[in-house]
Amino acid sequence: MPIIQDKEFGKITIRRSALATQIRVRVAPDGTLRASLPLHAPTLLLRHLLRTSRNELRKILSQIKPEYIYENGMQIGKSHTLVVQNSSSQIFSVSRLRQQIIIKLPTQTSLDNAAVTRQIRDAVIKALRIEAKSYLPKRLSYLAQKFGFSYGKTRFSHAGGRWGSCSSNGTVSLNIALMKLPFELIDYVIIHELSHTKQMNHSLIFWSQVAHADPDYKTHRRALKLQNPSI
Repeated sequence: MPIIQDKEFGKITIRRSALATQIRVRVAPDGTLRASLPLHAPTLLLRHLLRTSRNELRKILSQIKPEYIYENGMQIGKSHTLVVQNSSSQIFSVSRLRQQIIIKLPTQTSLDNAAVTRQIRDAVIKALRIEAKSYLPKRLSYLAQKFGFSYGKTRFSHAGGRWGSCSSNGTVSLNIALMKLPFELIDYVIIHELSHTKQMNHSLIFWSQVAHADPDYKTHRRALKLQNPSI
């Protein structure tokens, strides 16, 4: 879906529908804005709506409780750290420098401000994607060779509801949020999806394959249920 960027509200996803009769803007589950437009409505109309409805949108966004609370010094993934710096500017900024996600925060602005939180989340997604692309393909290849699995392509996502999936053609999709997990749980998810390359179900045969590669899979499975794959 098309995306536009707003200086205050960040990423706004656009969805066009033949059923839409007017422009509507709502808050998506991940805290970003989503706009529904009639099929042939110009994007310019959406930008006009954003300019004229900022107070209403700020009020709506201020009532959305962030799923995660960001803190100075917080570890992000395996190698990134959140660094909060005081800023004399009246405008906050979020940037990534090597292994640090740096938030320059004006004195009167709170770290849990909705606009700040959204920009931090965007930076966190970029950091986790970098880590995931560096680590997960190598680990996937290693575990596949070690336990006799074969697979096709590797894809990455940050879909909120699933840690991973495997398609019928052997494509293994892995959530970049895996980089939040302990290494043994990452291995369990990878082994789980590799086992689907042989058994596209959760039969006894499937679980016996998982157990062969991960004898402690029941413990890991229980631990994984306590974790959240959203970012």
